[in-house]
Amino acid sequence: MSLIRIWAVASNVFREVMRERIFLTIGFYAVLMSIAWRLLPEISGPAQEKILTDFGAASTNLLGVAIAIFVGTNLINKEIEKRTVFTIVTKPIGSMEFIFGKHLGLAAVLATLVAGMSAIYLTILSLAHINYQLGPLLLTALFLFIELCLIAAAALLFGVFTSSILAILLTSSFYLVGHLSEGMVKLAGVTKNPGFQQMTDNLYLVLPDLSRLDLKNDAVYGILPQPTALLINAGYAVLYTVVLLLLTTVIFSRKQF
Repeated sequence: MSLIRIWAVASNVFREVMRERIFLTIGFYAVLMSIAWRLLPEISGPAQEKILTDFGAASTNLLGVAIAIFVGTNLINKEIEKRTVFTIVTKPIGSMEFIFGKHLGLAAVLATLVAGMSAIYLTILSLAHINYQLGPLLLTALFLFIELCLIAAAALLFGVFTSSILAILLTSSFYLVGHLSEGMVKLAGVTKNPGFQQMTDNLYLVLPDLSRLDLKNDAVYGILPQPTALLINAGYAVLYTVVLLLLTTVIFSRKQF
């Protein structure tokens, strides 16, 4: 596996996404936060600080997930549907180099998005004279990036063997169930239904527990898990991402073009 070829693919992905003006999302986020900053004092009263803080964190998360899903599902699927993949498979580049390069390029896009939106978020909080702890919020942004990389890997996987629309639906379901899996397991324990318990246990084993990467609800109050737990959760997400990319590589290498 050549790092030079992976870098070449990643650079091409980054430039391609730039041409599609995905980074207008950052501008949209800035406008959204500015409007919220101006309107919330009129409608929320003394709760405006908490609402603005929560709104900014949730908006960063949702916009990042949307980009990861919509761009990720189309990165490979679009080339397969338009037959431009023929020009790639005829070149001296391996399937693993191609897949990992695509993911690295998308990860660079997501890193830029998260950094840009986080800078705007912190700027608005400062202008609104809202007290916040910088460290926990930056760590939240880092874990959001790790989560988006995992979602992007799932999007690439589904995009390899399904249509664009189905890949978007599957990745969105992957994200939603990943955030609900822990709660579903707890609910199944309360209901005492063996069938439901078996289903939720299987889902929890197969799908990632994305709630382990979601720090925003507690970070706004300066509350974070212990460093050991943070390292374990980050390693868990990275390992899951690599497994998804390897599975995508296997499926892509066996497709007949």
